[in-house]
Amino acid sequence: MLRNALSTDVDRLATIWYEGWQDAHADLLPDELKRLRTLESFRERLLLRLASTRLAELDGDVVGFCTLKNDELYQLFISAPARGTGIAAALVADAEMRLKEAGVATAWLGCAIGNDRAARFYEKCGWERAGASVIAVETSEGPFDLEVWRYEKRLIRPS
Repeated sequence: MLRNALSTDVDRLATIWYEGWQDAHADLLPDELKRLRTLESFRERLLLRLASTRLAELDGDVVGFCTLKNDELYQLFISAPARGTGIAAALVADAEMRLKEAGVATAWLGCAIGNDRAARFYEKCGWERAGASVIAVETSEGPFDLEVWRYEKRLIRPS
């Protein structure tokens, strides 16, 4: 089941995000960024984006979430036990629908360079790698420039 995230979900979502980030990104990204990615930092960032966050429940447990930011599929994280269950695909489809309803013609997302598992998943969902680009990721110490693989998906076709 997918639903809007509530403030009471923030601690569980922050844990999913922290653990998923450590699993998928810690070995790929600079030490300086790793130092800033604390459980509390994820909690604070979730509170700022709660209104654009949808979560997934499986058997009554919160197991993943997806957050949007303007025309970006900003964050997607699934708890380790729920990976491979179709939850991620359901959250991406939901995000695409929300972006399309907001009038976004082409959505984008950033994928950590070297995160091949995520890259394969996005491509399976119809996203295309548009190349690498530098984005300013949010940290408690201000923006941090990070090169990522940029993926895009056309949601609204020109008439």
